[in-house]
Amino acid sequence: MDGPPRPVGELLEQDPRAAVELFAECELLRAEAAEAGVVLDDSPESLEALDQLLPRWRSDPELLDHLGNDAGFYLGTVVARTVPGAVWRLGGDGTPVVLLPSGRELAVVEDGLSWAE
Repeated sequence: MDGPPRPVGELLEQDPRAAVELFAECELLRAEAAEAGVVLDDSPESLEALDQLLPRWRSDPELLDHLGNDAGFYLGTVVARTVPGAVWRLGGDGTPVVLLPSGRELAVVEDGLSWAE
């Protein structure tokens, strides 16, 4: 991608595939999980294993925020890839959410930040 990075919401609107791939990266979360022996394979089972990690990052506020965002994007990635009809979209506040076939929106970034805390 040339030029300055685009805001996530803009990327999601203009290039949904690129946004979905970006959301799935979750580099910090994947590194933390791998260090603990947890493989993040985009499955619901990996979410269960992730939930069992010891929260060693809680003493570092900068790491906490970044890890929380990654956790939210990972949660959304798993839901969007495993729930038929679930898709990423922008929520009313401009943050990425996952829209379920029922019409319910999951505020996955908020959920990830709560998990990290």
